[in-house]
Amino acid sequence: MAIVKHIKSRNANYSDALDYLIFQHDESTGKMILDEFNRPLRRDELYMDGLNCNPDTFDVECYECNEHFKKNRSKSEIKSHHYIISYDPADAIECDLTGEKAQALSLELAKKIFPGYQALIVTHTDGHNGSGNIHTHIVINSVRKNTVKRESYMTQPHDHEAGYKHRSTNKFLDYFKKEIMDMCIQEGLHQIDLLSPAETKVPQAEYMAQKSGQKKLEEANKKIIADGLKPTATTFQTQKQELRNAIEECSSHSKNFQEFQSLLFEKYQISVIEERGRYRYLHPDRDKRITEKALGTQYGKEHLEQLFLRKNPITILYVRSHLRLVVDLQKNVKAMQSPGYAHRVKISNLQEMANTIIYVQEHGYNTQTELKSAFSESQKQLDQATDQLMEMNADLKSINRQIHYTGQYFAQKAIYTEFLKAKNKGRFRKEHTAEIQAYEEARDWLKSFYPDGKMLPIKTLKEQKASLQEQIDQQKSSIRSLKDLTQDLRTVDKNVEAILHNQVPKKQKTREPEL
Repeated sequence: MAIVKHIKSRNANYSDALDYLIFQHDESTGKMILDEFNRPLRRDELYMDGLNCNPDTFDVECYECNEHFKKNRSKSEIKSHHYIISYDPADAIECDLTGEKAQALSLELAKKIFPGYQALIVTHTDGHNGSGNIHTHIVINSVRKNTVKRESYMTQPHDHEAGYKHRSTNKFLDYFKKEIMDMCIQEGLHQIDLLSPAETKVPQAEYMAQKSGQKKLEEANKKIIADGLKPTATTFQTQKQELRNAIEECSSHSKNFQEFQSLLFEKYQISVIEERGRYRYLHPDRDKRITEKALGTQYGKEHLEQLFLRKNPITILYVRSHLRLVVDLQKNVKAMQSPGYAHRVKISNLQEMANTIIYVQEHGYNTQTELKSAFSESQKQLDQATDQLMEMNADLKSINRQIHYTGQYFAQKAIYTEFLKAKNKGRFRKEHTAEIQAYEEARDWLKSFYPDGKMLPIKTLKEQKASLQEQIDQQKSSIRSLKDLTQDLRTVDKNVEAILHNQVPKKQKTREPEL
């Protein structure tokens, strides 16, 4: 299960990369570990090669390349790119992967992926945080040293030429990941699909924040325990992880987005809205929302809607069938006038009757009574959903009025304050009649709406409006699904009547009003 990680560096000191790869470092502080003689400790096992450079003089040769092409002279420029390929710990046990073999594989891969670049390829066998997994570091100078053959992932005209900088685009990363997957499959190593988004996405920054937070928490807990008390928390969680836990908890108890949204806010004070087809979450300790993309696909709209669908398929999604009412040949004028048309209608009726029987069997209706009950229940749910939509629209109208008058109140408040301080109030009112009237209108309305005088801020009102609008959109979608279901059940009920009584129903033209 090889995975790849990418880190950009603006550090102009290439020697730091060499030191990190060769010598042991404290993972929490990032500082080099020294022995009793104050000398850096070399890593226990490492394999190192250079591409288009001598690995021991990688730093010097990178400086020379940059100077030759007059690149990487400003602090803001990216000086190097650091790619880390981590292999599955099971590869060493089950697939006989060694550090030496991983180094050979990674070197060949680097030659294919980074031709023309000065690169340092180093394999460690210790693993991060003592995990023991074999991993390879590929550090490249951001400036290409030699011109190479143009590749399909290159998007700019000069990407393949010497003197131009490396661009880690999505297209390049997909190409890189595919090559890693192909390499692992060819070598019989464990591998996952790197091109599909991760179910749970934990980037490097979040991982390091969790480690740092855990260390601080443990230090604080030691003092608490020393005082004879019991710590309230032993595991540090980032805000993103708190969101993940809350989403998992609430989604498991929700049948639709509205329930999920309400439960998430009631239990954890986490707000969720849908924007541009994605869920966006607001942690109570943040001012900026976090998108589902930053958490992982398991916490996104597509996955959660499928989860809701499995619990309550009727109100979330219903795929409309193509059932139609059978035609009454005895009352169809065209059928009576044209034997050919009548023959086609007979065939069509037989097909619709067959489809009706299939529908009944697939949905498990054993008796006509069950079918009629399902139709009645669907109609009832449709009526209830329509009533709920009307209530939501009324609430939205109320929130819009609150936003309108709250904005109007604060917009004219300064003028009204000046009016109260004016010596000649009559003259001031005459000069600012419209503003003062607007203020007084808003003030009177807000007083009647907020008897306790506690107004909601504009920001809160707008958040409520956005949340309610999302609920309305979801409700409309549910109503459309319920309408389709009700119409299908109505058609099936009529067709079953025709089949059981050997007669055909009258063809009805029904037109459902659009939302």
